Amino acid sequence: MWADNQQREPRGGESDGGLRRRATIHDVARLAGVSRQTVSRAVNDKGEIDPATKERVLEAARMLDYRPSRFARGLVRKGTVTAGLVISDLMNPFFPEVAAGVLEAAEQRGWQVVVWDIRTDDAREREALDVLSHQADAVVGYFKNDDDVLARHLGGMPLVLLERGPHQTRFAAVGIDAAAGLEQGIAHLVRTGHRRIGMLDGDRPDAPGPRREAFLAEARRHGLPVDESWVVMCPEHSVAGGEAGMERLLAARPEMTAVFGFNDLIAVGAIRAARRHGRQVPADLAVMGFDGLSLGELVEPALTTLHLDKRRLGRLAVEQVARLRAGEEPLSGADAWVIPELVVRSSA
Repeated sequence: MWADNQQREPRGGESDGGLRRRATIHDVARLAGVSRQTVSRAVNDKGEIDPATKERVLEAARMLDYRPSRFARGLVRKGTVTAGLVISDLMNPFFPEVAAGVLEAAEQRGWQVVVWDIRTDDAREREALDVLSHQADAVVGYFKNDDDVLARHLGGMPLVLLERGPHQTRFAAVGIDAAAGLEQGIAHLVRTGHRRIGMLDGDRPDAPGPRREAFLAEARRHGLPVDESWVVMCPEHSVAGGEAGMERLLAARPEMTAVFGFNDLIAVGAIRAARRHGRQVPADLAVMGFDGLSLGELVEPALTTLHLDKRRLGRLAVEQVARLRAGEEPLSGADAWVIPELVVRSSA
């Protein structure tokens, strides 16, 4: 049995970025000229409806490609919960650890998880949204689209955004407190004598992210001669991306004595590029990463990093979903954040 959709979606046929808004029960009712209750009876094959009216409703549903969400059906039919997990890039070892946290927490609740690797591709993100909006009971993940697009496409489905602070979205979220992490990291570099510190960033140049904002805020707080010109964008979140970014940063700021990488992979690339230029790490150049991948313990010198409990990030996301499904308020404030911890090793 299918239940009525519980929330009216915004008007309009197309969403931002070319995403088609999912038709609702209200759209079918308007097109067929009947009430929402009549649509519900027709699609649920209830007998108490005129055959001609039922055919008109079903034809309207076919024209609009109306498909009641799995979440709506679950409101009246108990069954296994399926959560959709959207990950940016499973080749990056950061994301499998987040996924492991989601899978562990979901398994404890008896839930199933469907994982989508969108590979930082906008078209694959749209495909994931389209499929999961009909096949999952809730969605957790990394999305580039803004709140309005997500709301139009997913309707009233429970949605939890990863690495967006609760103040950055109207949806439930689990954020990373980059400011708290960079406060520790830059203070450590300053204590060890560094004042000319560069950054290899991984966010878009036109949209400064929390890590860059926190880096520059800490540079200002310590009175460092550092501004946006000390930040270089890396072409990708990888070792190769870090090498390419470091080549540019060394050329632009040869006086630099320390560098902060957006993530550990970029930081490892910085070490490789520095060596090619005859810079010894840490004697000539200190290098610090962000994420705390196990890879950081294996490279030489071992990488100083701002370590994140990535599995906790995934577990908190599942907790948010459970709260939304129970009709409770999602976690907020400090409970909805993961705070990095400085791990000092040989590189800085």
